Amino acid sequence: MKRVFLIVLDSLGIGEAPDAHLFSDEGANTLRSLHATGKLKIPTLTAMGIGNIDGVDFIEGVDSPTAAVGRLREVSAGKDTTVGHWELAGLISKNPLPTYPDGFPLEVIEKFEKATGRHALCNKPYSGTEVIRDYGREHIETGALIVYTSADSVFQIAAHEDIVPPETLYEYCLMARDILTGEHAVGRVIARPFVTAEDGSYKRTANRRDFSLEPQGKTMLDAISKAGLEVISVGKIKDIFAARGITEAIISHGNTEGMALTKELLSRDFHGLAFINLVDFDSNYGHRQDAVGYTLALCEFDSWLSEFSEGLGDDDVLIITADHGCDPSDDSTDHTREYVPLLVFGKSIFRKNLRTREGFSTVGRLVTDILGVDFTPERCEIISGEILL
Repeated sequence: MKRVFLIVLDSLGIGEAPDAHLFSDEGANTLRSLHATGKLKIPTLTAMGIGNIDGVDFIEGVDSPTAAVGRLREVSAGKDTTVGHWELAGLISKNPLPTYPDGFPLEVIEKFEKATGRHALCNKPYSGTEVIRDYGREHIETGALIVYTSADSVFQIAAHEDIVPPETLYEYCLMARDILTGEHAVGRVIARPFVTAEDGSYKRTANRRDFSLEPQGKTMLDAISKAGLEVISVGKIKDIFAARGITEAIISHGNTEGMALTKELLSRDFHGLAFINLVDFDSNYGHRQDAVGYTLALCEFDSWLSEFSEGLGDDDVLIITADHGCDPSDDSTDHTREYVPLLVFGKSIFRKNLRTREGFSTVGRLVTDILGVDFTPERCEIISGEILL
């Protein structure tokens, strides 16, 4: 095979994992919450067999799915974007990344303030939309930076674009990234620019940037690029992997642009992997507890998928999965520990129900097997022999 398109529907979990109770996520099911809105219309994914996946009993299965399907269980110690994507790429995180339910220690904040020359506001877990509502005015009046975290391993910095231009905010994030090492090596430092809306409220912009910890081991991206093939990232994939193993990075701002850029890649003559993250599902809808918005976004993806899949060539394979859950109908705005879907589509794919498989790293092994690259990640199941014709 010549090209693999790997699309991560950020946070589209499909039911609580067996260890969900360890994360206080009993009963979580992101896809079921979307179905419960009554607005879920996904004929393309349904035809591929999403309703045939173990546990997805609320969507009707089909007699002849157009894809190989299954569900994957995460084995890493975490449920965030970094850990999920790393495991998809074949790297298991045995220890959880540090989190800060009481805010960052004074030593970290003091170093950050000294490096940036600005004071820090907030310093506690907060909703991204609520923190700019509650601290936005003080930030504008004083120039102090809004620093906050969440249940994930993140150090987030919010600033108004008229007070701190995005490029300057990115520099502050790099300063924080240099500080957050050792025991405080958080998964991501995130820039969260915002502006003033017409009604006087504050709203976040699309100029978000993630500055990730470099993967602590070899990933499929390293293996593919070392083999001389291309690794093209779309969206925040470059940030998640600290650019390592990526030969070309395409920036996108949201799902619609990301899908358009991915479609353009169909006409590109490349040999390797196109790795795409569609972030809006998580950032705009899951975290904001907007089940209807999430549902409509998945319907938009499904409509796009119909045309995209028709454009795949004989030597192309499309893989659709997710990195964790973020149930928009539970009692929390945090990610949820869930199984994720696996759909593998292409003219060279035997349409088999793969049932439940251990390890997101199964994806990393599948991608490299398809491309003929030598790579054996930990805790993966080898499924290429079952579905490659």
